[in-house]
Amino acid sequence: MSIWRFADHLPAVPPEFRITLGEGNTPLLRSRRIGPEAGLERLFFKLEQINPSGSYKDRFAAVAISAMRAQGKSRCVASSSGNTGAALAAYCAAAGIACEIAIVESAPAAKLLQMLAYGARLKRVRGFGLDQEITSRALDQLAEMGGEHDAALQISAYRYSPLGMSGVQTISYELQEQSLPLELKLDHVFVPAGGGGLALAVARGFARLSLLDEQQRTPAVHVVQPQGNDTIATPLRERRVRAQAVTCTSAVSGLQVPSVIDGNETIAECRATGGTGFTVDDEQVWRCQARLAHEEGIFCEPAAAVALMGALQAVESGAIAKDATMVCLVTGSGFKDAASIERMTQHVTCPTVELSEL
Repeated sequence: MSIWRFADHLPAVPPEFRITLGEGNTPLLRSRRIGPEAGLERLFFKLEQINPSGSYKDRFAAVAISAMRAQGKSRCVASSSGNTGAALAAYCAAAGIACEIAIVESAPAAKLLQMLAYGARLKRVRGFGLDQEITSRALDQLAEMGGEHDAALQISAYRYSPLGMSGVQTISYELQEQSLPLELKLDHVFVPAGGGGLALAVARGFARLSLLDEQQRTPAVHVVQPQGNDTIATPLRERRVRAQAVTCTSAVSGLQVPSVIDGNETIAECRATGGTGFTVDDEQVWRCQARLAHEEGIFCEPAAAVALMGALQAVESGAIAKDATMVCLVTGSGFKDAASIERMTQHVTCPTVELSEL
């Protein structure tokens, strides 16, 4: 099975051009310890780190690269802080398409190695992903490169790659399916955000379902961002209509997107669901990442722990009732960010002992 079972909801790509590595159909698990400890009996995790390259971005890449095949394109031009690049590199390898990626300056080494293993060509750009002006100029240059006759630009944002982003909307379709046998009415979905594309995709996915079925209930889609990359969350919470460009100071890889990109549309469409925005500091994210591993057995990268931290903050502040049904998207694997795992385990050792000491 793959996201192509939702082909009626996706761009029209002939079956012979569709690429799949088995993306999608990720588990929805009820929290065993963190939720009950906080008085939340209906806290769930959507485990997107189970996807083939280790993140939800495989949903994007599956549609983006399939559409490129149908269009006869032979060269993928992209930008990434890690997960988008890994996903595109994997699907380009499967499709026989060349993959060229501009990397943000702070991307973790493990993500670069994964891209290189798939055969992608990489260039790390100084200041990209940290400085708003450099980031904007880099994206403009990539758009020009992607406009060449044999190429297509693939950036995981509606502003640049709307076809690929439609694949991310399948998260909402799956959540709707998975909630039915559990007899759940989803109240809230918490989504980590950098440029906002994921939250926008989730909101649009539920909006599409409600158009097809007027009885379909749309949950509130909430944006959670690091305080050091607060482009969307605070404007959404303060009822502003536009996102804000920032100079990124967060160390949470994957969410270091200082430009607005999909921010304005994310604010409008998440607000329409009843969603709001939450910000969390990096230290809270590190602790939440460790808790997911120690208390839930969920091994994720820091960006994937941001949604849970936002949900706990929302409940603690009284913004959301404890008896609500809430889903946190766990977006990427812990193997993506070795430095964060070293941080988590720095006070633990693995001694070598003699057999007699075992």
